[in-house]
Amino acid sequence: MFLEEGKKLGFGCLRLPHIDPDDPSDVDMEQLCAMVDRFLAAGFRYFDTAYSYLDYKSESFMRQALVERHPRESFWLTTKMPCLEMKEDSNPLQYFEEQLMKCGVDYFDCYLLHGLNARTYALAQKLGCFQLLQELKGQGRIRATGFSFHDSATVLDQILREHPEVDVVQIQLNYLDWDHAVIQSRLCHDVCVRHGKPIIVMEPVKGGTLAAVPVQAQQMMERHAPGHSPASWAIRFAASQPGVAMVLSGMSNLEQVEDNISYMKDFQPLDEQEEQILRQCAAILRQEVSIPCTGCSYCTSGCPQGIPIPRYFSLYNQHRQDGWQAEAKARYAVLAEKHGKASQCIGCGQCESKCPQKLPIIRHLAQVAQTLEA
Repeated sequence: MFLEEGKKLGFGCLRLPHIDPDDPSDVDMEQLCAMVDRFLAAGFRYFDTAYSYLDYKSESFMRQALVERHPRESFWLTTKMPCLEMKEDSNPLQYFEEQLMKCGVDYFDCYLLHGLNARTYALAQKLGCFQLLQELKGQGRIRATGFSFHDSATVLDQILREHPEVDVVQIQLNYLDWDHAVIQSRLCHDVCVRHGKPIIVMEPVKGGTLAAVPVQAQQMMERHAPGHSPASWAIRFAASQPGVAMVLSGMSNLEQVEDNISYMKDFQPLDEQEEQILRQCAAILRQEVSIPCTGCSYCTSGCPQGIPIPRYFSLYNQHRQDGWQAEAKARYAVLAEKHGKASQCIGCGQCESKCPQKLPIIRHLAQVAQTLEA
């Protein structure tokens, strides 16, 4: 498979650089182009976007920054069919054709069904999505097929037993979720390995949570490997697991690109001592990170109150760290002037139905209101 020909670092296109963080369409194109150029110049090739990323504009941004500026054979482009929002009368082929146009390409190197779980898998089956992907692959319009996944290892095993034809599987995998009862990173990883499917890793840094670890954890990392970022530990953990072909990093600025290149250009797997350090760091994080949100923002689309849920959860977690209480409250007050407050949640539940982490968002918003609006 083509994934085995290159390096293991992939460019995730969900968290592109923004000029205005409140406007998903206000992408810093000058910086994004510089990031893409640097990534390719360092010998990396894999870019991952999706139909719904960045208010449905990520694919168009990547056309401008990548496709229109570099030879087609110099990069690998992956996107995803929006199974999370499709209905029983949806036309999957229509989405695919639209995505080719938005990305400005004739084929996708990898095309995934987005966010499969028990519900969306049943819908994908009904709409004939798996069969369509195989037909498109036969026509040369897709080089590799697969799906991204958010559910239990049992559901994953069912899908792979019923569809052994898929080429790759994209799962959430990081050292904090490795033994998580809901995310089941280890169990899902083991299912993929058992079925012989190359793994593409998403959320290796858990939406930035593992890039800004508590002081105690950071000190442990620094003592062992001075100058190496917490993010480097997280990405190397994911890349060290058997069967992992690609690790996606959602890079938001040129500095993050440079950091990732520095340790992934000549990737070295974790040794036993480093794995032990990460187990200790995970224990520290579980005590301090109260709301394990990855910041994917799937929950915010359609919120009737306009509540920026992931950003409030990030501030709540920050508030729990020593010395950051006043700063977290001040930032919350500024955000709440432009958006719905956490206390204005009406409990409709649409956010919880979309959350890949299966978080009790309504209950967490009540905690945010009690803590940051006091």
